[in-house]
Amino acid sequence: MSLATSLPAAPSRFNTLPFAIGLFCLLWSYAFVAGKIGVTHCPPLILLAARFSLAGILILGATLIRGEAWSLSWRDAAIFAVLGIANNALYLGLGYTGLQSVSAGLGGLIVSANPVFTAALAAILLGEGMTWRKASGLLLGVLGVTAIVWHRLSVGTDSLHGIVFTLASLASLVAGTILFKLLAPKGSLWIGNGVQNLAAGIVLTPVALTFADIHAVDYTPSLIGAFAFLVLGGSILAYWLWFHLLKVCGATAASAYHFLMPPLGMLFAFLVLGEHVEAPDLLGIIPVALGIYLVTRPAKAAS
Repeated sequence: MSLATSLPAAPSRFNTLPFAIGLFCLLWSYAFVAGKIGVTHCPPLILLAARFSLAGILILGATLIRGEAWSLSWRDAAIFAVLGIANNALYLGLGYTGLQSVSAGLGGLIVSANPVFTAALAAILLGEGMTWRKASGLLLGVLGVTAIVWHRLSVGTDSLHGIVFTLASLASLVAGTILFKLLAPKGSLWIGNGVQNLAAGIVLTPVALTFADIHAVDYTPSLIGAFAFLVLGGSILAYWLWFHLLKVCGATAASAYHFLMPPLGMLFAFLVLGEHVEAPDLLGIIPVALGIYLVTRPAKAAS
């Protein structure tokens, strides 16, 4: 018996990707509920300016305390700052303005259309392949989300004004996703996320102080709890996971997980806010789940 065959097989490395995906989906979908709570007690621009500024200070402060070396070039720092404007300031600034007059469930539904536009632009700008399997999966996801949206709109409780702002926030998220893959910044994602948040906070703070009423903030336990989650679970952890998934999975596959946000968002909105969920909403989950499977399933290796 040879030495190679006599040695025990090396233990397989634990795959953390499913855990990262699951945690990201839970954090991202619950953020719509926390955001809805936040904007009922605080003007959205003030809430976001404080959220991003604090998150950026915490991330970069923790980096400094741990003695971690600065790993970003000036180019990479500038890219992360631009991404902060697109992915944080514009996406959530517009989205939270919309949340003032739409439900948390519908807000999550609209943003979950991100995979469709991202996949189309990724095929054009990034060279990511668009197979029939991926196209079918995206179509199923769209059909499932559309069915839920159509039913939710038929209730007539959400405003067109809020929907327009939410659609604009979706466009900002798609742009930020494509820019991240197109510009491919190098260096620490942790530090990059800190730069993103701080840049968004710097941009939003003068806007918030100019157009929002600081005296309209209602300092309640609900606001404090929602703000804490948005800073720690949303801006710090969820965004770090998002960019990690973009690097590991690609823009199309990573964005496909946004199709999970409607059912998860509606579940959290029902449990926490008491938003009504009906059978047609639940039936829409089936094509959504199948669409995610088709988009994210690895292609068979050529024999």
